[in-house]
Amino acid sequence: MSTARTPNKLARTVAGFQRLPRGLRTWATSFALGRVVPLVGTAGLRYEEITPQRVVVRIRNQRKVQNHIQGVHAAAMALLAETATGFCVGMNLPDDKLPLIKTMKIDYVRRSQGDMVAAASLRPEQIQQILTQDKGEVTVPVTITDASGEQPIQAEMVWAWVPRKRG
Repeated sequence: MSTARTPNKLARTVAGFQRLPRGLRTWATSFALGRVVPLVGTAGLRYEEITPQRVVVRIRNQRKVQNHIQGVHAAAMALLAETATGFCVGMNLPDDKLPLIKTMKIDYVRRSQGDMVAAASLRPEQIQQILTQDKGEVTVPVTITDASGEQPIQAEMVWAWVPRKRG
């Protein structure tokens, strides 16, 4: 992971977990980040991959995140997409900036099956924009698949960033 280029608190925290064995790394990273964002911890999201270019997050289809037909709840699907895209931006955002979700568009195209995975990524020019602009916004591509390998939802997430106010 390239944290020398963009050392921020999130990237440093994630880098600290990279020395752990994979199974423990996933658990420790998910536990720590779930404490920072309580809803993420409550929903049991698991971070499978975190780099400045790509973030992959999984949600298990378990009772605490289910809807009335025992699938992953629509709001939990939105949380999955928002989390993957937000951490993708967060891995690159300087500490003096604050990330904010600006637009969340989700189309539910079919019933989901089982666990779900969201994979978000940023292109090099998007990362450069995040690193160099005082304020801005970026559309973060994200693909959400379920246990069948299909995409039950299509999402578009626009993230903005602004200077962090010192108080």
